[in-house]
Amino acid sequence: MVSRLILVLGDQLSDGLSALAAGDREADTVVMAEVSEEATYVRHHPKKIALIFSAMRKFAARLEKAGWTVAYSRLDDPDNAGSIVGELVRRAAQTGAAEVICTEPGEWRLINKLTHAPIKTTLLGDDRFLATHGDFEEWAKGRKALRMEYFYREMRKRTGLLMDGDQPEGGQWNFDHDNRKPAPDDIAPEGPRKFEPDNITGEVLTMVEAEFGGHFGDIRPFWFATTRAQALDALEHFIAHALPRFGDYQDAMLRGEDFLYHAVISPYLNIGLLGPLEVCQAAEKAYKKGDVPINAAEGFIRQIIGWREYVRGIYFLEGPEYAARNRLEQNRDLPAMYWGGETRMACMSAAVEQTRREAYAHHIQRLMVTGNFALLAGIDPSQVADWYLEVYADAFEWVEAPNVVGMSQFADGGVIASKPYVSSGAYINRMSDYCKGCDYKVSQKTGEGACPFNTLYWHFLDRHRERFSGNHRMGNMYRTWDRMDEEKRQAVLADAGAVLAKLDAGEVV
Repeated sequence: MVSRLILVLGDQLSDGLSALAAGDREADTVVMAEVSEEATYVRHHPKKIALIFSAMRKFAARLEKAGWTVAYSRLDDPDNAGSIVGELVRRAAQTGAAEVICTEPGEWRLINKLTHAPIKTTLLGDDRFLATHGDFEEWAKGRKALRMEYFYREMRKRTGLLMDGDQPEGGQWNFDHDNRKPAPDDIAPEGPRKFEPDNITGEVLTMVEAEFGGHFGDIRPFWFATTRAQALDALEHFIAHALPRFGDYQDAMLRGEDFLYHAVISPYLNIGLLGPLEVCQAAEKAYKKGDVPINAAEGFIRQIIGWREYVRGIYFLEGPEYAARNRLEQNRDLPAMYWGGETRMACMSAAVEQTRREAYAHHIQRLMVTGNFALLAGIDPSQVADWYLEVYADAFEWVEAPNVVGMSQFADGGVIASKPYVSSGAYINRMSDYCKGCDYKVSQKTGEGACPFNTLYWHFLDRHRERFSGNHRMGNMYRTWDRMDEEKRQAVLADAGAVLAKLDAGEVV
């Protein structure tokens, strides 16, 4: 029998991977490689690189124990070709293999490299997701708008999760109105399960520090799960200790509380240590036992079988050019504050500093703080998207591009969102304690000391009026703007212009 190479990528660390299922343990060789190209096509957070490399090494050992022959290349191997394709060519020469079997990667960049590799490469569907490309295309066919809510309802029916016959458990599909509470004074979350690095992870941390120490982000302390057993432990910890209050406070933001009641399992889902269905079933089981209220279970399950599956569907449906869209024609450079540069804005400082430490921020910090500011300030969405891809441990382009280009920056022109997610400082003040002690006054609308979110909000609406004034969800915003007297409107625009001029000059905002 002619041997083949079975390529397993760093975000494909799943026992049931389609490429492994198609392989022959007796004849084929599994190829896994830590390569500089994948660590540097954007300058990934050191914690993210260390998570993936450490988990890869342990998964390779798991495969070998299961009887596979594994050709594993460490980053510091002197013969390492530095790229996935280069390593495949090298291993083919060593083994005599003439074909590569691979589960489809989660980004067009790597799909393109593999389909043009100088060795025959077969890409198999990634059946770790619940909806195939064909499933999503069938759902999307003929629809005027591809709204996640309706896709989510189909996924609920299909999986049977939180269903009472053919009706949703609790009599409604969505309990989101119960999930927008600011954090109370007595909040005391345990946070996610944390793991001490073992010898393998310790070696990886030392190597990553040496090779990628110049990348944005702190590599230590490092506490991520790097095996399936640890990831399952982290899931169990979340279900028991955080999920009961997750729903109520999932949008809240507090200084000194980086995680609140969030699961922080998205990195494990996205590299394959956990599967989406098992995660949702664990939440459903806790609800049925009476340990978790329905708004928490439903909100969590919606993020996975609804939002996570939906954005992957959008990414592949829209095609390779999706991530480069800029329908609002915003072209300002990303400010230094996103890389830890000085800022007087307490909310931006808190979100970026947490990102530096943990390679993590929850969805509201990403959407309504760093994303909201970028959209209001007219930042180039491709620079914003690259930033998110670089700094978060759970960021892979299939999930990151739709969330940033579509949901956060409205750069896709409305494929995902029916309106841009913009707000003044009032929303951040309502959902966080960031505004307390900030150099700016969130209650001040104009003049020296006014919150930049307040003035930039109206500036954004004014400069994009032709596009958005006819949007039925934005009519009230424009009516409020139009009711302001002309002098006040001009003062707002002048103050916003001063903020933008500072950004352009590289000055502190």
